[in-house]
Amino acid sequence: MGSSVKHASAAPPSSPLSSPLAAAPVGLATLLPPNLPAEAAKKKVDYMNLPCPVSYEEIQREALMSLKPEFFEGMRFDFTKSLNQKFSMSHSMFMGSMEVPSQSSDTIKVPTAHYEFGANFIDPKLMLVGRVLTDGRLNARVKCDLTDNLSMKINAQLTNEPHYSQGMFNFDYKGKDYRTQFQFGNNAFYGANYIQSVTPNLSLGSELFWLGHQRKSGIGFATRYNTDKMVATGQVASTGIVALSYVQKVSEKVSLASDFMYNHITRDVTASFGYDYLLRQCRLRGKIDSNGCVGAFLEERLNMGFNFILSAEIDHSKKDYKFGFGMTVGE
Repeated sequence: MGSSVKHASAAPPSSPLSSPLAAAPVGLATLLPPNLPAEAAKKKVDYMNLPCPVSYEEIQREALMSLKPEFFEGMRFDFTKSLNQKFSMSHSMFMGSMEVPSQSSDTIKVPTAHYEFGANFIDPKLMLVGRVLTDGRLNARVKCDLTDNLSMKINAQLTNEPHYSQGMFNFDYKGKDYRTQFQFGNNAFYGANYIQSVTPNLSLGSELFWLGHQRKSGIGFATRYNTDKMVATGQVASTGIVALSYVQKVSEKVSLASDFMYNHITRDVTASFGYDYLLRQCRLRGKIDSNGCVGAFLEERLNMGFNFILSAEIDHSKKDYKFGFGMTVGE
């Protein structure tokens, strides 16, 4: 009886198929990828819940931030004082030079200086910004959210010189996965644009405009592809303009940008490369283009609400050199 009990409790001998050595893949099976769990499989795209794209006029915003900083020549000082949570006042002084159009290729500059007074009212649904300069120019901007999806923008510039005053009305509508805009301006200008998300990363758009006083019209198309690390855009218009841009986010603080511009009518081609480096206390931006123009823009945060600005731009082909510095006080 004892021997029979020991026989019954003993584990049966393992078969060759169930042994670990036999389960290992052999031959061509070693080249096959392992089976991924269901959670790691690629998620199916829900085309009914695509993200809302950026507005048509901001398609190249990342590239413009790196390649088009506000270069200036001379000295500027900006002061902003908050009176309460919604209302603030600003003072700005500038001394430098201004370029004057000329028939020759040489750049003609004349010294200039002006003072600018500004008033700002910022509310969650209403923004009013006004600027008046000593030379008689008046700039005004209004942004009003009529509904959660519909907003109105007004931009106006009034001058003492005839035929130089401008005004523009924009109506922006933000849908679930699209944006559209209608524009009305002086000189019988009418425009409209529409941009639609096609995939979670790709959006396509189009625009058209009519300038009544000049009897000119145009149509354009644009595309934008963006991920967490890069943004690529392309635009083409019936006016002969082809524009491409690419921005690569190297790290959380460093971005590289490049763009390409071609004008079919004038046969002008321009390519540029730029960088945007964000440090702990400053931000450095710079660019170089195929026309031999090199520029750099530095914003140094010296203290809370106190910034120092350096601007430099050199155009080797035109022998034009611009250097400027400034201070910004207030937030």
